[in-house]
Amino acid sequence: MRFSTLVFLGSFLVSTIGAQAANCGNGPAGFNTWRDSFIANSSRYGLNQRTVQSALQNVKYSSKVVRLDRNQKSFKLSFEQFYAKRVNNAMIRRGQKLGQTYGRIFKAVERKYGVPAPVILAIWGLETNYGGYIGNMPVLQSLATLAYDCRRSKFFTNELVAALIIVQRRDMSPAEMRGAWAGEIGQTQFLASSYVKYAVDYDRDGRRDLIRSVPDVLASTANYLAKKGWRRGQPWGPGTTNYRVLREWNKASVYVQTISVMAAKIGS
Repeated sequence: MRFSTLVFLGSFLVSTIGAQAANCGNGPAGFNTWRDSFIANSSRYGLNQRTVQSALQNVKYSSKVVRLDRNQKSFKLSFEQFYAKRVNNAMIRRGQKLGQTYGRIFKAVERKYGVPAPVILAIWGLETNYGGYIGNMPVLQSLATLAYDCRRSKFFTNELVAALIIVQRRDMSPAEMRGAWAGEIGQTQFLASSYVKYAVDYDRDGRRDLIRSVPDVLASTANYLAKKGWRRGQPWGPGTTNYRVLREWNKASVYVQTISVMAAKIGS
């Protein structure tokens, strides 16, 4: 990516979107008009219009994505209910085994970023069962639908632009970008904006690949936490600075508590 594009993107991702390609909508009727207007005006976001045209021209409105966006219930559970639903002893044991399998990488990652293996393993396990299920929904379709939908249009327009930056810098093709229903990508489920800002090419193959490259996944997750203020060598339980950093990963208190407890068990 050219430096000028990086500067533009950095400014874009931390500011309110000043110009929308077209008005948002609450149903499929106006989606194609919105999509075509977004493509036509994509240069406003620092994007190559030809790249955007190729990536979005066949994207359709997804009623399923909107339905899922309206029906999020997991974070309404108590910690005990959430933990019991998402974590079991087999996950803890598998995390410990993977810590040994990738021990060399984890040690190198901790030396560089200061984030210990149990924390990364807990996030990896909780997000996708250690890469076992990263989602199979087309990311660009999900993000375009949610960018058009009025409920959180500005937020998801930001994410759509970031996803297109990922395509533009050739980290992934549109076809490769498959993930969770809200557009999260890869084995630790990065939002597209986080992918652009924090993903690293740790295996040095020329791509930041959070779908297939375990080294990239582990290092990128550590880099995210480090950039958010993780303190090397310090604990991560409630009341600590590192616990507050974990809240940057996910705002839901039950999720953060689960990461903290799971990491402690993996590291025990």
